Amino acid sequence: MIYDLEAALSLTYAWIKAGHVIFVIFWIAGLFMLPRYYIYHQEAAPGSAEEKAWIERERKLRTIIITPAMILVWLFGLSMAWINQLWLVGWFQLKFLIVLLLSGYHGWMVGYGRRLARGERPVSGRALRLMNEIPGIAVVLIVILVIVKPF
Repeated sequence: MIYDLEAALSLTYAWIKAGHVIFVIFWIAGLFMLPRYYIYHQEAAPGSAEEKAWIERERKLRTIIITPAMILVWLFGLSMAWINQLWLVGWFQLKFLIVLLLSGYHGWMVGYGRRLARGERPVSGRALRLMNEIPGIAVVLIVILVIVKPF
């Protein structure tokens, strides 16, 4: 009986971990795409049909893919942290901080999309191109922390 419970818990944990990885991929892929969409949007003529199309594409990317994926990343990730009691582990604390910052970046990007939809263009295309590197840097750091566990 105990073996069956351990096997069931192990299988459940594997599904939680798989869900976490799957939705991390969706989230990060979307965060790579969103600034690029904003660059193209900013290059479209204000009020044009092309601009309206970019506004709709951005909205769909944010509401259908990126934000739900981020929520699921958090749910699965917090579940794994709770199961493994990682709260006081150094590498996990830094990973957690990076994910918090990445979530803040996500929120800023969502807000920027709303500003673009209102016709505001406060950030240059060059700045957006630089911001496009943030998810990549975060992924590199997180993967090193999770796989190497340097501290």
